[in-house]
Amino acid sequence: MMKTKAAFFSRAFLLALAVMTFSAGARPQAPPEYSKVTIKTTKITDHFYTLEGQGGAIGVLVGSDGVFMVDSEFAPLSDKIVAAVKQITDAPIRFLVDTHFHGDHTGGNENFAKMGVTIIARDELRKRLADGAPAVNGAAARPPVPPAALPMITYEGKMTIHMDDENVELNPIPRAHTDGDTMVGFPENNVIMTGDFYRSVGYPNIDRANGGTLNGMIDGLAYLVYNSGPDTKIIPGHGPIVAKERVRLTREMILALRDKVAALIQQGKSEQEVLAAHPTADYDAKVPQGAETADRFVSQLYQELKSGAASGGAH
Repeated sequence: MMKTKAAFFSRAFLLALAVMTFSAGARPQAPPEYSKVTIKTTKITDHFYTLEGQGGAIGVLVGSDGVFMVDSEFAPLSDKIVAAVKQITDAPIRFLVDTHFHGDHTGGNENFAKMGVTIIARDELRKRLADGAPAVNGAAARPPVPPAALPMITYEGKMTIHMDDENVELNPIPRAHTDGDTMVGFPENNVIMTGDFYRSVGYPNIDRANGGTLNGMIDGLAYLVYNSGPDTKIIPGHGPIVAKERVRLTREMILALRDKVAALIQQGKSEQEVLAAHPTADYDAKVPQGAETADRFVSQLYQELKSGAASGGAH
């Protein structure tokens, strides 16, 4: 769908939007010092790069047809991101796809739209950005974004964009990390970007308040493994690049933890008792940033299994 871009929204609103934390159950944090953030550029192939600043990983496909970007990080970093792209190529940025709606992946949308970049995303993502959300369970309220920050083109099924002999594949991952996740494939470069339905640091994060589900994440990871070759470079929303075996092991871990938590629920344990049982103990030392994210994931598993939204047993 096409929408006309709005003209102007205040800098104060942009900064307020940029520093909000959109993860489920997140608490307000002090704004990052964006002036001190540097953008790290990594060459993955002759035509594909990643940019890392503050927030989710950015992908950059370059060629004579222009630049295709994945995600935009926070609004105050847009100028630095553009400068990093110009160090790679003089070609204009033409398209930007959002992997999910959280602000560390979409905060720069309005700035890029005003540069003439066409933003693409799932229908569900656009609705999340357009509607905003009230404060819930300690999470800060999320105001609607300015109209210019909304994706101009949305899609439901798989979508392909043809640029510089690359068939950029936008694959919807239903109700995994959120209800608007997109997996972005670059088959000619043998690269896949996942957004946050897969991370290589920390335990998974199922944003249940924004449409994420356990079964959706399990199915999404299976789809990712199925569509990856032995040498495919899988670029997570956060964390180092991995191969498909690492994703397969993560999925097996999720299934094992699901079954452990399900067994504790069947014993009549409360959420606090399940947390005290520390079902992630066998994995904590193997998961980077595991200690900081274990309780969040166990609580998400408990809440989903207790509600009957996910079933135990092998898949």
